Amino acid sequence: MANSWSGAHNGPPNNNNWDGAPQANPPPPSVSQPAGFARPFTLAEVLPYTPFSAIAPFDSSVLPSPSIGSASPAPPVTDLIPSLDFESLNQEASTNTASRLLQQTVGQVQRLLERGNIPEYKFKTGPRATTSPSPAKHSSLAAGLSPFSKMVHDSTSIPFRYPTPDTPTPAANNHPNVITTPVPTKQKISAKPVIKKEPGQGKKLSSIPANTPGPSASPATSANQQAHAANKARFEIVLPTKKELEQPAGLANIKPHPSSNVTPRAPPAPVAPPTPAYHPQYQPQVQHSPQVQHQPQVHQQHQVPQQHQVQQQQQQQQQRSQQHPPQPALPPLSSVEATAASRTATPPERPGSQSISSSQKPVIAIELPKTKTFDKSEFMVVADEPEEPANLPLKKRKHGDIDGDDIYGESLDLRQRADAALHDLRVFLHNAFQAENAVLARRQGNDMVVLVSENEATLTATAQSKAQALLGKTITLNCFKNSPLEELLHLIRLSEGALKLAETLDIKVDETWVAADVEQWLSQLPWLEIAIRAGRTSLRIMCGGRQEKQLYSQDTIEHCLDLFKRIIDGIVIPIAELRATPGANELFKTLAQNKKKIVALFNDCQKLFSMMATLISSIDTSDAVTNTLEFTASRLIFMETAHAEKDSVIDTQKFDGLRLVAMDMLSQIFLLNPEQRKGIFNEILSSLEKLPLGKRARTFKLVDGTSIQPVSALIMRLVQTSAGKVGDAGRGKGNTMPVEDEAAEGPRRLPQSFSIQDEEHGSSQHRIAIQELDDVSEALIKTATNSASDVVQFIVSRALKSTKSGDTPYRNLLDMFVEDFALCLDNPDWPAAELLLRIFMHLMFQLIENDKQPVTAKNMALELLGSMGAAVSKLRGHVRKGVSSLDTQDSDGLGLLLSDLAAAALELKSRPEQMVAWTGPYRATLEHLESRFSEDPHLASAISFLVSDWASKTCKTYDDYEDDVAERDHELGRLAYRLRQMIHDRQWLSREYSFKDISQSYARLSYSITLLRSPLCEAFNTILNILLNSMASDQPTVRSKSLKSVNQVLETDPSILDGDSVVVQLILRCSNDSSTQVRDSALGLIGKCISMRPALEEQITPTVVERFNDAGHGVRKRAMKLAKDIYLRNSNRTLRSTIANGLLHRIQDPEESVRELAKQVIEEIWFAPFHSGQTSAASKISLADHVSLMVQTVNRGNVVSVLDKVLQALLAPSNKTAQASLEVCTKLVESMFDLVDSSDPEDTTKPSGRDVLQILMIFAKAEASLFTFEQLRLLRPYISSIRSNEDPAVSKAVVVIYRRVLPQLSSAHSQFLTEVRSELMPTMTTVSRPLMNEVMACLWIISGLLDTSEHMARLAASSLRNIQALHAKSKTQPLDTRTMRQFERYSLIVGMAGKHFNLDSHLDFFNKMLKTNGSSVSKLMVDLVVPFAAPSYHMDMRKAALDSVGLVCQAWPRNYVSANVYTTFQHVFDEQVPVLEAMVLRSFKEFLLTEEKRSEEAAEAPTGMNGGAKQEKKRELTVIGGTNYDDVASATTHRFLKEIIRIATATQDNHAFLAVEVLASINRQGLVHPKETGVTFITLETSSNPRISELAFLEHKALHAKHETVVEREYVKAVQSAFAYQRDIVKDSRGAIATGNGVFTPKLHLLMEVLKISKSKNRQKFLEKLCGQLDFDVGKLDMGERVPSHVVYVRFVTECLAYFEYLTVGEVGCVVGALERLVTGTGAGVAQAIEMEVLGFRVDVLEEEQQQQQVLGENGQAAGAAAGSLSSLSVNQLQEAPRVELEKLRRLTAGAVVLLGVWEARTYLRRLYGLGIGGRRENKVKMLGKDLSKAPVKAQGVTGEKLWEEMGVLGERLGSREGMMGVCRGFVELMNVDKEFLVGDEDEEGLMEEGGASPMSGGEDDELVGERKRGRKRKSDAGSQGTPGKKKRGRSGSMGGQPRKRGRPKKVAREEEEGEGEEGDWF
Repeated sequence: MANSWSGAHNGPPNNNNWDGAPQANPPPPSVSQPAGFARPFTLAEVLPYTPFSAIAPFDSSVLPSPSIGSASPAPPVTDLIPSLDFESLNQEASTNTASRLLQQTVGQVQRLLERGNIPEYKFKTGPRATTSPSPAKHSSLAAGLSPFSKMVHDSTSIPFRYPTPDTPTPAANNHPNVITTPVPTKQKISAKPVIKKEPGQGKKLSSIPANTPGPSASPATSANQQAHAANKARFEIVLPTKKELEQPAGLANIKPHPSSNVTPRAPPAPVAPPTPAYHPQYQPQVQHSPQVQHQPQVHQQHQVPQQHQVQQQQQQQQQRSQQHPPQPALPPLSSVEATAASRTATPPERPGSQSISSSQKPVIAIELPKTKTFDKSEFMVVADEPEEPANLPLKKRKHGDIDGDDIYGESLDLRQRADAALHDLRVFLHNAFQAENAVLARRQGNDMVVLVSENEATLTATAQSKAQALLGKTITLNCFKNSPLEELLHLIRLSEGALKLAETLDIKVDETWVAADVEQWLSQLPWLEIAIRAGRTSLRIMCGGRQEKQLYSQDTIEHCLDLFKRIIDGIVIPIAELRATPGANELFKTLAQNKKKIVALFNDCQKLFSMMATLISSIDTSDAVTNTLEFTASRLIFMETAHAEKDSVIDTQKFDGLRLVAMDMLSQIFLLNPEQRKGIFNEILSSLEKLPLGKRARTFKLVDGTSIQPVSALIMRLVQTSAGKVGDAGRGKGNTMPVEDEAAEGPRRLPQSFSIQDEEHGSSQHRIAIQELDDVSEALIKTATNSASDVVQFIVSRALKSTKSGDTPYRNLLDMFVEDFALCLDNPDWPAAELLLRIFMHLMFQLIENDKQPVTAKNMALELLGSMGAAVSKLRGHVRKGVSSLDTQDSDGLGLLLSDLAAAALELKSRPEQMVAWTGPYRATLEHLESRFSEDPHLASAISFLVSDWASKTCKTYDDYEDDVAERDHELGRLAYRLRQMIHDRQWLSREYSFKDISQSYARLSYSITLLRSPLCEAFNTILNILLNSMASDQPTVRSKSLKSVNQVLETDPSILDGDSVVVQLILRCSNDSSTQVRDSALGLIGKCISMRPALEEQITPTVVERFNDAGHGVRKRAMKLAKDIYLRNSNRTLRSTIANGLLHRIQDPEESVRELAKQVIEEIWFAPFHSGQTSAASKISLADHVSLMVQTVNRGNVVSVLDKVLQALLAPSNKTAQASLEVCTKLVESMFDLVDSSDPEDTTKPSGRDVLQILMIFAKAEASLFTFEQLRLLRPYISSIRSNEDPAVSKAVVVIYRRVLPQLSSAHSQFLTEVRSELMPTMTTVSRPLMNEVMACLWIISGLLDTSEHMARLAASSLRNIQALHAKSKTQPLDTRTMRQFERYSLIVGMAGKHFNLDSHLDFFNKMLKTNGSSVSKLMVDLVVPFAAPSYHMDMRKAALDSVGLVCQAWPRNYVSANVYTTFQHVFDEQVPVLEAMVLRSFKEFLLTEEKRSEEAAEAPTGMNGGAKQEKKRELTVIGGTNYDDVASATTHRFLKEIIRIATATQDNHAFLAVEVLASINRQGLVHPKETGVTFITLETSSNPRISELAFLEHKALHAKHETVVEREYVKAVQSAFAYQRDIVKDSRGAIATGNGVFTPKLHLLMEVLKISKSKNRQKFLEKLCGQLDFDVGKLDMGERVPSHVVYVRFVTECLAYFEYLTVGEVGCVVGALERLVTGTGAGVAQAIEMEVLGFRVDVLEEEQQQQQVLGENGQAAGAAAGSLSSLSVNQLQEAPRVELEKLRRLTAGAVVLLGVWEARTYLRRLYGLGIGGRRENKVKMLGKDLSKAPVKAQGVTGEKLWEEMGVLGERLGSREGMMGVCRGFVELMNVDKEFLVGDEDEEGLMEEGGASPMSGGEDDELVGERKRGRKRKSDAGSQGTPGKKKRGRSGSMGGQPRKRGRPKKVAREEEEGEGEEGDWF
């Protein structure tokens, strides 16, 4: 049964004036009831006769609900609230001064009277009274009420109607929750509202029926009218102000106007929009009333009587109705007024008529007064107020106010449960104590108590669990304080026995245990379980909040702590670390078998640990306890567990539970002990390297189901806790121990140090309020920021020193932390994530902006910025989605507010005061967290952090505004007071205000809106700009990493690509980058961009297709895969044609994998879509479109031969899809034949018949079976047009088709074949050479099908006879032009006939006709034609003769070895006439290619019945000498190989390419030794003709793969040949090609590409040999040229070495070391010669100088003075140098130039790869093997432009004597002085050039790099200018005349002593 709360729901009170207070002498119910009374008395009627009358106001919930068999009666309520409280309220109300306590009490009573809180009782209807009661005098409802009750009556409106038999109840009309008090809603109107300046009187409304009865009404009608008049509605129209709307309902005590019959009241709080309480039977009709005054809002107030009332009450109602007769009707209102009234007024019941029927429906009439004039001066214009959510919180009553919610809301049920819980606990304790006595008496345990010693007992495990449950229940119900102290102490003593017993148990797990030891250990677990639960019982009592000190035994706490520590150290950690190792395998298996028992123990241990966490938050503990718990918690958090479940004794999730409790413990200690926070952070950070990596590391579950690392959650929680006030961390705040509320006796007061004590004060003194808030919040935010900064800096500093694959995990941990924080960014439970990410972001900015940071650091920064940018972008996307899914029409308006704020925040246009407003997103977020706090107490830290952040933003908002806006400043001041209260008391908001529940989506959106204006999210554009700018970095790795980071951002926010996006342009620019890695990354990003924005395909596709020709095969393959996806998605024919054309060209790619991929892609895009085999009309249209596409593709470029190969591979039997592809190709051919004749020349959308025939020709070459005889007949007309030669392309296509397809025909088509032959024969005299080749082939095929060749024999014989005649004629007279043309035609016919016809069967015919005696027709042809190749004939005739002979020899190779043939060929090569050589080479090429093809076909031929014979044939065809003509090929190749190589390397034109093709075929067949062609191919790799270089590269690569050991011996010779080729043929002797942007490609890069196949050791060997090529003897230099050839050669090799892309660090070190050895070795002799012969150093001066240095050194004079004297002496010597001979000077200068160039290359390599620039001796170069095998990393900002310029001017220095002298001086200085260690004048320091350490420097000198800010001169060595203080050795020929050996001179003894034991390296 529902609570029976309401004063009048079960009938009206006596005299209608009951207010819950006792009445003076109320009549007994029996006196006032009529005889026929048939219903029970109401509560109001019987209440005055009960003791409850002393309770004011009375709450019906104190009465227990009727329940049969109730266990106990309701507790007495007389002691809860005395009647004095009610009397005090009456006294305050009578003084007309509304105190705060009075206003709050009225508001609380009003909330209790709301319709939704009042139950309704339905009783059976009793019989109606038959007699009319005598009219009674009407009295006002408020008459006789006490002042407080009258105040409640005047300010409260409760709509209710009593259900009658004729009208249903409101619930029956689907109005169960009618709003009690209508609330005004803002209506959008065009005109601004007006408010009257002075309040007017209330308005009167009357309810008038549609048909008003006349004066003579029946008694029944009169009674109804009287009843209705007594209960008629009263209306009041009031326009509330904004301030009134913000105030809670009932706080304003408005007194009634003396002239008004209605009681005005303050408007209630706008809880929800008004809903009129209409009933279906009422149709209001609003009418005017003269008494209504101008107030725009209506409030309803009425008291509704019950239908069945006593006779006396009916009489009183009739009397009252007579005193207030209904008002006459007035004209109706206007439509607007009527609508407004209908929306705001709740229609009351109308007076009844004689009979109430459905047709007579009452209406509502609003009586408005008639006004004569409208005085505008009485009104004022008010501006529109911004929309605010209607769910503004209402002020709560304090605990000290009367009738608190905790007392009357749920007090009855709570008290009953509390009493029951306390009763159960006491019963349990009573039974336990009795059981203890029985056990001690009998010395035998029972179910509740067991003996632990002779005189000591303890509870069993089950009893302990029950005790804990009962204790927890009493603590929760707040009745634990009523439990007797003696019983609790007894219970603690009863638990101590088990704790003491546990101390005697040996529980530590040992790895050496066997099965018996484990069994013994398991037998102790029950006692250990009892001890753990006993400890939990004792701790549970201590956490109950009792004040008695006896309960808090330090010994008990220490016993519990010691037990827990022993379990952790002895059981938990050993088992967690136990693995199935050989030594502990038996123990592992035994424990695993008892997993359940161990898991139960772990659970008990976890609960004990959790109880300890609660304990330290409830009471003060000693430092020893706190420190022990902190240490143990840290150990558990970073405890190492197994990587897999199978490697652990129990599931790793059990350990995760302990970790979570340990986190809680550490958080509590951190919260309660601010002085230990620094140490806790240090302990956590120092233990990070123990954390696991990978998926198993993320075991902490978030609310949304995602997981992060537990340490990440711990760090965020600790940072959030740092933002809370330390005083807020005291015991009893937000934990299980309740404390006495300080505000129990009155309102909370802040410390007196604050001047602002309430909201109004803060509003008026806003500046002071803001300052006080800033003083509090700034320190908290600073503390949290410092804590977060310490964490971030520690992690970043460690990550900078480690790698992802290194020994330390910090680099990987950094990524995981950033990912975790990014995952929590939009989660309001973890607001510290934004702060941590913000600090990470600033550190990454610093790393990128610092040019001194290494590339790895910048890459790390870019990667993290990409992750953070993606997180911010994802947040923005979620906000957009959240706003779009919001219900902006919700009742409270919060959705609309958030929608507006989000839209402004996304554009960074939201006003700060909106973001920090009291009704803004911060409030919604905090309310959501507060509502969940009871479920998750850890949210306290999040709440504290958010409040502090809110406060900080509020202060900043106030300070940022310079103007003074009163309303804004007042509101911020009021907000500042509230926030300061919330900082000091975390529960202030929930205690002071009540609010609606905020949904998870609204809370998340609100928090996300606050994040959008955070520094992290506002820096999104900065992050994006950094990533985009890094795409143009100098470092390829940085550019590549930036592309990947941009990819992360784009995945979360593709809108960045919209419009004229700079991002797209930058990505496209990176696709042309010089770095392969960058281009590859750019293509990957392009693919992502297209998938997110398909509209970009047309813009990006050309770039993708361009990458088909990329230098990196990986880039080419990625581009092709990307293009395939674009092709399949796009229907644009032009775009598809572009992609297909590019793919077809890749069929000839040098890389086999690229070729295979190109074939696969072509199949997938051109043929696979038609494999379904559909024959519908749509399919035919699709095929026609595809044919058009193929035609368009072929027309774009030279892909005819390529497409042929693709189709052959596609239709090859080895292809799995050959059959399906064959069907597709057949359909395509059919579709093409449809287009051949139907094509319209004017229709540009369809391909022309000419183009279609070209495609048909390609298909015919690939597979002849695609064509049918009928299709050939369709092409017959084109045969007839061949002779006219209208379109050679069409003629050739048709003839080629016939040539390929005719062999399929049978002799049954002889007529057709004869006709075709008759049409082809006459064309011999006119067709071109290519077409004749096809015609001849067709004629021979037809002859074979018709089995007759006489026509062919006559054709060939007649031509030969004519040639024979011309030869005879040429001996007698010169041939004219016409005759020569005839010979060209005859020779061509003979050559073609010899190539295609086999006429040996007609040999006799030929001999007879030509009068010869030849052995074969082919020999006869060659002998008759070859004489015309003699030099005596015209060039055209020689060309024709050689062509004809070559054609015959291709088919009959034996003729190549005929003497007259090869001598003629040799004579042609000797003449070196390219045109004639081309004829011979073309013949060789066709012959060799035919042999290749024959060998391949034989190798692929399947084995038949005669398998043995075919296998033998296959063997013969696949080895040298295995084919019939291998001897001919070998002999011909060896005979002319030198000539072919000469032609290939003589030029770079097509003639040379033809020779290269011949060489390639020779190489593929293995006709010559590899070394004979290897050098040529390496040379040709450097050609600037891409066709030549690609073909040479392919052959070189194949040769190297097969014969590496043979070919690599020729590499040095090949380099020399390549240099000569570049110098003489290419006319460019530089070693590299400048491609722009500081990128240089070495000309030998393809050689290095081939060497990548070899081992690194072989590459280093080659590089050492190549460096050795630079060495020279200065006396043997060839000085015949202006620039010596060796100088140019050294520059060529040096530039190649400098610009090579090395694979390993070892290769770089090898080159650098070799170059340094060359300079220090050869350079020493050259420098000595220059000093003696060019600079003219005298020996006597040198000896004096050395003696002076020695003296100065002994006397300790400054080295600087000695250096100065030496400098001046050297200058004098140079001035006195003799004039050397020019030839000798040029020779020495040439040597110096070579060595200077080598040193420049060495220095460049050291800088480029970060090896340092100090000199090193080779014997000190020592590195680890793993370092040598690593890939070298290029330094940022180092380009090869400077080296390129230096190397370019080396040769120019030999042009003048002054230039040569300068080179000599510079070289001597380089050899003698290390500029980096030179001690010079201060003015000279800035002029020192970068880098060039002296080649003569010692090992220990280089150790000084970085140790001295200023250098010194090198220690002297032979040949140098010397250093004071050191004795200088004589040069060659001096000091005894002993010649000096070449190489580096030895150091003095002191240097050797200093250098002993030092091992430097060149790193």
